[in-house]
Amino acid sequence: MKRVLIFFTLAIILISIQNQSFAQSEDKLVVLETSQGKIVIEFFPEDAPKHVANFLNLTESGFYDGVLFHRIIPGFMIQGGDPNTKNSDNSTWGLGGPDTSVDAEFNSIKHNRGIVSMARSQDPNSGGSQFFIVHQNSNFLDQQYTVFGRIVTDESFETLDKIASLETGQRDIPVNTDEAKITKAISVNRSEVADLLTLDEPERVTETMDVTEQPIEEMGSQMFENEALDVAFSAPEGWALQQPPKTDENTPDVVAVGPKVGDINPVISLRVFDKEGKTLDDFIQEKNELLQEVVDGGTLEIISQEETIINGKKAYVTNAKGVFQTGDLTLNVQFRETTISGPEKFYTFAYSNGIDDFNSQLARFDDSLESFKVLSEPTQQSGDNFMGEGGGCLIATATFDSELAPQVQQLRELRDNTILSTKSGTEFMSGFNELYYSFSPTIADLEREHPIFKETVKLAITPMLTSFSLLNYVNIDTEEEMLGYGIGIIMMNVGMYFVAPAILIQRFRK
Repeated sequence: MKRVLIFFTLAIILISIQNQSFAQSEDKLVVLETSQGKIVIEFFPEDAPKHVANFLNLTESGFYDGVLFHRIIPGFMIQGGDPNTKNSDNSTWGLGGPDTSVDAEFNSIKHNRGIVSMARSQDPNSGGSQFFIVHQNSNFLDQQYTVFGRIVTDESFETLDKIASLETGQRDIPVNTDEAKITKAISVNRSEVADLLTLDEPERVTETMDVTEQPIEEMGSQMFENEALDVAFSAPEGWALQQPPKTDENTPDVVAVGPKVGDINPVISLRVFDKEGKTLDDFIQEKNELLQEVVDGGTLEIISQEETIINGKKAYVTNAKGVFQTGDLTLNVQFRETTISGPEKFYTFAYSNGIDDFNSQLARFDDSLESFKVLSEPTQQSGDNFMGEGGGCLIATATFDSELAPQVQQLRELRDNTILSTKSGTEFMSGFNELYYSFSPTIADLEREHPIFKETVKLAITPMLTSFSLLNYVNIDTEEEMLGYGIGIIMMNVGMYFVAPAILIQRFRK
């Protein structure tokens, strides 16, 4: 009887193991067949069940067939999944998706190389079909985007590297789009994939809280202003603010040092440089050449670099991490450096902290950037403030849900690179600002409160934005050309919005 019980117990255990093995082997994976090779994705349904179900449903419906990886940033990530990329008009790329969205399922999985995560707008619950695959560890994204899978074959990582190395142009769009296409996406059983890697559990953020992770509004800030540097910004309350003696150009002009939590103190610093006739591109190129020497030395790794807009001004952001030796102590440090182009100076803000504690103070650094202003600039009058509060056109930002939307970016580029390049353009913007700011905050607020009104505004302004985009395809070198093209665009819009409706109304009356 005892032997029978032992055998029975062993049989139950074996059956249980076989059932678990069978269940695991029949897990659903997704295979993306791309122009550069296959990418196989496994999922984390326990961490993000709604995102996994959404991705599988879209795959099995053929939603991803023929879409592109439309945003490629080597050393950071590749992004795809927008159905708009099936069309040749790239002005809408990055805005498309299904009719429904998925609520955020932020979890503790780190954004390490090979992780698949859901793209979104400023609204955390705006995930749809667009996703990104992390090219190199990007832990500053942790717990801000929903991780729902990872790639799991050698070929997948090779394909990821090939796509990340493709040549890109404006807005990180691949120059040859056929090289970045997902030709087919299919779901398969795990047992059907023979070359799966044996991977450990995904690395997770240590789920410990300390006082430094309190909300910013509870911790407060202190304002710094300096007329000689022509700058003002807020620093975290309680941090030690210093202006160290200026020994060379690399010495910070202002330093804010926070309380030590891990191995090092968090630091926010500011350096101010005279432009001396340089453009932002010239300045960044010189900095990157010096930075490359440190990278070649093996102590620093660049995570990502990208252009952006901060408070209506061109800016450039570099994320990096490095290992540094101080005596017997080895420090793992992460950095974010943001250079903002002002009227006469470049302002370089930098934030550094231990890798494990980096995210705990990142929002406070972002708060300092958002509060930045040039003291000598008039408020809401100069061309640099055309795009409104927070660096985004108020109406366009409310219409397209994000300051990073391609339409808003195109407006910024048009302003900085075309309209403000001539005296007549600058004078026009100065007058336009007074009119624009008289009604734009009210319109933007109404859009946020009433979705139907927002869709009406979108339909109304899309033709106008399309007409403005024509200026990106012409060379404007003189005042006469600026006036000619500008008057032509204005007359085109008058025709679309006033003359054509008037003619239609008259014909209906007859």
